[in-house]
Amino acid sequence: MINTIDLFAGCGGLTEGFKRNGNYNTIACVEWDKLPYNALLHRFKTKWHYTDADERVLRFDIQRTNELIHGWDDNEYGSSVGLDALVTKHGGNVDLVIGGPPCQAYSVAGRVRDENGMRDDYRNYLFEHYVDILRHYTPKAFVFENVPGMLSATPGNGNERIANRIRQQFAEAGYVLLENLDEAIIDFTEYGVPQNRRRVIILGLRKDKFGSRAEKLLKQFYTSILPSHKVTEVNTVSDAISDLPKLLPLAEPIRMNGKQYSHSLPPEMNVKNHTARYNNAREIGVFKLLTEDIKSERYEYISIEALKKLYTSLTGRQSNIHKYYVLRWNEPSNTIPAHLYKDGLRHIHPDPEQARTITVREAARLQTFPDDFEFISGTAIDYKMIGNAVPPMFSGILAKSLEAII
Repeated sequence: MINTIDLFAGCGGLTEGFKRNGNYNTIACVEWDKLPYNALLHRFKTKWHYTDADERVLRFDIQRTNELIHGWDDNEYGSSVGLDALVTKHGGNVDLVIGGPPCQAYSVAGRVRDENGMRDDYRNYLFEHYVDILRHYTPKAFVFENVPGMLSATPGNGNERIANRIRQQFAEAGYVLLENLDEAIIDFTEYGVPQNRRRVIILGLRKDKFGSRAEKLLKQFYTSILPSHKVTEVNTVSDAISDLPKLLPLAEPIRMNGKQYSHSLPPEMNVKNHTARYNNAREIGVFKLLTEDIKSERYEYISIEALKKLYTSLTGRQSNIHKYYVLRWNEPSNTIPAHLYKDGLRHIHPDPEQARTITVREAARLQTFPDDFEFISGTAIDYKMIGNAVPPMFSGILAKSLEAII
């Protein structure tokens, strides 16, 4: 078994793929945010049946690295014996560290929205605590996942790319990386994920364990081992969600258990997390207009300018970006982002009959979470944690590919 620690684990997209592989022993997952932590803990108990899940799934702030390693007793985060005690309990060594810090500080979209271009965001430097864990446990390898914007981000005074600093610190910790990190940008659609999603997957190999083979193995990983799992045909929105029960607009909204519904509930309630987000009559009308425009092949509202004009005519407000996007049945989805929790206007279901945005379960399927993965925190937070996750389909392929190295 390959002993693994998952940092910045979120709700467990990366760990899900590694667990399904069967050859990895998850010593610990670390996540500071309570709601993704709750989802991951629930998964470890109900799916993987860990009797010591409360011990392995840790809620703690990685910036307090010394306590994370040696244990803590805290009013906010409870108590734990720490990573050292867990590693000792599970064989005394760590073979692999996986994870990636929050991507908002590196994403191009995040930098555009922030008046300082995210240069002052503390999340720019969370990777330094990831490196501290590598220095302490000296695993054979690590996998660091993030958005492609990481390679161009220039936090602080804006004079240095964060990618150069990351490379330098990983090297000082004893790890060899690809010479050109642009070659580490992976298009997930090539691996069966029904969603346009590109991420940097940085594999680092420990120099004193792999020696002169490290650079050759890295090249093999990116040019032959990982690509050997590419699919011959991309998966589409239709492949992912077309079989789910239809949720149709109601003549009048209804209220149940303190919640308001604009669409019917699924006839088969065994489909978890599949209820429509509430939409008002104007929104439903817009969704019907846009989806029928595509279905009829009129295509009056597919240009950015047409969509911006439509938004202004409906709201009286102007926007520099178009607010609406309809998913296409025969194509992969656009990226499922964390900010999907704010609204779903750029993730409109393609069926005119349903006239709605996508549900939590549909977002989860487009991210390749299995249907038995339960999201338990409430609709908005569930969207957010799904958008932040690594698609489990890809993480499973990553786990399989790493076996050849580790």
